[in-house]
Amino acid sequence: MVIGIVCYPTFGGSGVLATELGIELSKKGYEIHFITYNQPVKLELLDNNVHYHEVNVPDYPLFHYPPYELALSSKLVEMVKKYKIDLLHVHYAIPHAYAAYMAKKMLKDQNIEIPIVTTLHGTDITLVGSHPSYKTAVEFSINNSDFVTAVSKSLKNDTLKLFNISNEIKVIPNFVNLDKYNDKNSKKNLISSTDKIITHVSNFRKVKRINDVIDIFYGINKKIKSKLFMIGDGPEKKKAEKKAKSLGIKDKVVFFGKSNETNQILSFSDLFLLPSEIESFGLSALEAMAAGVPVISSDTGGIPEVNKHNFSGLLSKVGDTEKMVNDAINLLSDEQLLNDFKKNSRKRAEEFDIHNIVPNYENIYKNLINQ
Repeated sequence: MVIGIVCYPTFGGSGVLATELGIELSKKGYEIHFITYNQPVKLELLDNNVHYHEVNVPDYPLFHYPPYELALSSKLVEMVKKYKIDLLHVHYAIPHAYAAYMAKKMLKDQNIEIPIVTTLHGTDITLVGSHPSYKTAVEFSINNSDFVTAVSKSLKNDTLKLFNISNEIKVIPNFVNLDKYNDKNSKKNLISSTDKIITHVSNFRKVKRINDVIDIFYGINKKIKSKLFMIGDGPEKKKAEKKAKSLGIKDKVVFFGKSNETNQILSFSDLFLLPSEIESFGLSALEAMAAGVPVISSDTGGIPEVNKHNFSGLLSKVGDTEKMVNDAINLLSDEQLLNDFKKNSRKRAEEFDIHNIVPNYENIYKNLINQ
């Protein structure tokens, strides 16, 4: 089977999942073609089963905004014909599902049938997709996909509330490759072994409530000797740096920026913070749990489907930083309790192991191609 995957080639959850999915499918013998404007950041190795094709957008003075979806749909047509691609799997509704539909129509005029699987990831529905400028096109694209999946029950429900959807939506949760989280590194040469390591990973957008992360750590640090590791980059990063400085904890907060060593950093972390305003799944929380790190999080969206309260971590209402601080202190102060939560986190993550989830996609592909 030859599969074309369209995604954003970034550190965001949709791009990471799409890349990991493609790599895992390639190991099973499928021929995978990534089609996007840059090589996906997690796509470190290209081999006989994994290929990358760049979408080039012409820089023409007439266009105030470069028409990426036109370039993408044309590239999809070209790649489907050249490599005899059997199916397109597009991640994130905007503009990928729309571009794939246009490619499908163009190919049909040439007597080529290509099924489209669309996976909804979150803000493509709840934030961007529901905007009046895009809503009609997003709704049309979802309804004209051959199969639609969503990464959580919460996201499926949000999609059905926001759009008039006639298509079935199947929930297939995000996954994690547990094999990548088996290395328990020492804290030596990085930080004093007596410090508790608290970690946050995100794209530093407003919905991640980065100031809350700093406030929660500030409260924890008053009682527990600790350090905060902030991984990622985005518009809220500078504000977070200023806040840490103003609170007098600048020397206790380390901003790593974008990192390809997230797995290693998580492996020696004691606690993970995710106080998001909106989170359709919470892939970063799952990655932390895979490393055996308990999660202190908000209870928004799909997070409760991942972070099991009083088992893998503790949930609070969005913005309730006082409760999050108290939960964190109670957990970090009790070594036995902390170790129990660490074991539970890993156990919970095993339910989302890549080897358990990917066969769901394989079954969809096979059914569509054999129709």
